[in-house]
Amino acid sequence: MLTLLYAGADAQWPLYETALPDAVASLGLDAKLTREADPKDVDYIIYAPNGPISDFTPFENAKAVLSLWAGVEKIVGNETLTQPLCRMVDRGLAEGMVEYVLGHVLRGHLGMDRHLLNPDAKWEQIAPPLARDRKLVVLGLGELGTACARMLKAINFNVHGWSRSEKTAARSGDLDALQGVILHHGPDGLETGLQGADIVVTLLPDTHETLDLMNAERLALLAPGAHLINPGRGVLVDDTALLAALDSGQIGHATLDVFRTEPLPPEHPYWSDPKVTVTPHIAAETRVESASEVIAQNIRRFEAGEPPLYLVDRALGY
Repeated sequence: MLTLLYAGADAQWPLYETALPDAVASLGLDAKLTREADPKDVDYIIYAPNGPISDFTPFENAKAVLSLWAGVEKIVGNETLTQPLCRMVDRGLAEGMVEYVLGHVLRGHLGMDRHLLNPDAKWEQIAPPLARDRKLVVLGLGELGTACARMLKAINFNVHGWSRSEKTAARSGDLDALQGVILHHGPDGLETGLQGADIVVTLLPDTHETLDLMNAERLALLAPGAHLINPGRGVLVDDTALLAALDSGQIGHATLDVFRTEPLPPEHPYWSDPKVTVTPHIAAETRVESASEVIAQNIRRFEAGEPPLYLVDRALGY
């Protein structure tokens, strides 16, 4: 019998306590899920950064650490981690992100705030341009970015996508999903993609290469009055540069779901800026049922000697 150690948040335990064993059993695996075990007996660690484990040294026989979170920046540099690490990619997470991004993109595109907040009762018949006339850029074309780019292209936005490295025919699934999206990559591609963009969605991981990616220089590349939507990572945006761009009108509105410090301190200027929408890290939530299926599938793959899903490249940081 396999021993699965749950090392996630206490509040989530009642949900995973039944969902995860059911998912594992459905694949014909004999396993027990527990919150306490002799480290030497643990086969798999079901991990979240807000759980109790930070030192992986005692788990010398563990075959893998399976994260319940999509982001791995809090663990990828842990020097005690010698086991394979798999990040979470589940359909519920992707669906939630697509819905969040689509909602806020359309809000900006259609100018909905002008009608929702109209205390002066102004009758302004200003029709928005069509989606095809908006240049929309998705920064980051992983699972979540690809899902969002695909949906936005489906409703006819002029979608550009940027990734650190080029999408190639070797990953044909990526290319199929991004059909019709104008692709850019690398430093030069980032500048080209951002030039004149009306809406930018940032969905990149937290790495040394993405720190302050949206700085003053890159914000200046966008179309005047552009909308910035960041449900990715707080460090992607240079806060000081963004506030200055909002004050000057270079950025018309920013919707921010993630921050360097969470919860966002009450005194932070984002709260009082009328051009900023703060949402409390709710863009996408891991769904217990679908996440349990991903964890179970990876356990099956490890046990069968098959390549695991969503294995983290620690050199890249994701």
